[in-house]
Amino acid sequence: MKSPLITRAGKEKLEQELRYLWRVRRPEVTQAVSEAAALGDRSENAEYKEGKRLLREIDRRIRYLSKRLEVLKVIDYSSEQEGKAFFGAWVELENDEGEILQCRIVGADEIDVKNNHITIDSPMARAMVGRQVDDEVLVQAPGGVATWWINKIQYEPFSARQADPGDDKAG
Repeated sequence: MKSPLITRAGKEKLEQELRYLWRVRRPEVTQAVSEAAALGDRSENAEYKEGKRLLREIDRRIRYLSKRLEVLKVIDYSSEQEGKAFFGAWVELENDEGEILQCRIVGADEIDVKNNHITIDSPMARAMVGRQVDDEVLVQAPGGVATWWINKIQYEPFSARQADPGDDKAG
């Protein structure tokens, strides 16, 4: 079951998507369907059929967003969270092989694989919650238990590249 938690930015993004679908996209598609319907025989009209399919998808997404936004609970940063991994935190982890993973703990509606945003409901996030820097995190993975150590925890994004001052590649 998805937790009804979301960051403020995540909720604003969903609200923006809902406004766009309702005020811009749906009227555009409705107009296109009306124009396609005016062309005559609807049973042979690919534009009409595609427009109707698109309208169903848009309406389904609008219903989902409307219902979901009603139950979501915005979790804002609190200074009491400092130094520990909680909802909204960016966390840097390292495993035995020296692999580094930077991820953010977010709600299910904010999952973004490309940016390493993981849901609070995932095994990795559940293992991290409440932990501090240098804590060991044991994550149940499909191949067995994976061990990670927390290097950093912060409540603002990691910069694009955080290089060591002695790193010759930096700068």
